[in-house]
Amino acid sequence: MIVALIIACEVGFWVLLALGLAVRYLLKWRRTSVVLLLCEPVLELVLFVATAIDLKNGAEPGWEHGLAALYIGYTVAYGHYTIRWLDGHAAHRLAGAPRPPKPPRYGMARARHEGRLWLRTLLAAAVALTLLQGAIWYVGDGDTSSLRSFQWAALRAAGIHGLVALAYLIWPKQPKAEPEHADSLVTSKERVR
Repeated sequence: MIVALIIACEVGFWVLLALGLAVRYLLKWRRTSVVLLLCEPVLELVLFVATAIDLKNGAEPGWEHGLAALYIGYTVAYGHYTIRWLDGHAAHRLAGAPRPPKPPRYGMARARHEGRLWLRTLLAAAVALTLLQGAIWYVGDGDTSSLRSFQWAALRAAGIHGLVALAYLIWPKQPKAEPEHADSLVTSKERVR
């Protein structure tokens, strides 16, 4: 049941997002679109309550409960970011707004961007860890090994993403240099003409 609810929440997220953006830019109903987009967090609340009820009714804590906590953590940390990103693109495509800026590709600007994304991942991990620890305390003496394994998964994801962000800081990506002989090739081709 929990897995089906996770899938329903994910589908619901994208349906509400598409409806909210369509209502905002195609029908020009800004208030209605805000209401639709504000319904997004309700999906996570429904998933959280359903998971708690499932555990309260005596369900053995399993991987689906851990997955629900990771999903809620991810949407808390990245949900608004995703909505804002897609809103910028929808405004560009449907309302003639300027193209949203792309994330920086090189240097310290890219390192800062990666650092900000890592902070979002830390938030996602913190939310998931908190929910999982709450579930472990709630279950009490039962078998909570699957919930503990998802805590380690959240920590590993944050750690790996942190290493990637640190790599961008230590070794900032540089733009590819133009080959020096490219100018000489162009001028030699022009001479042949």
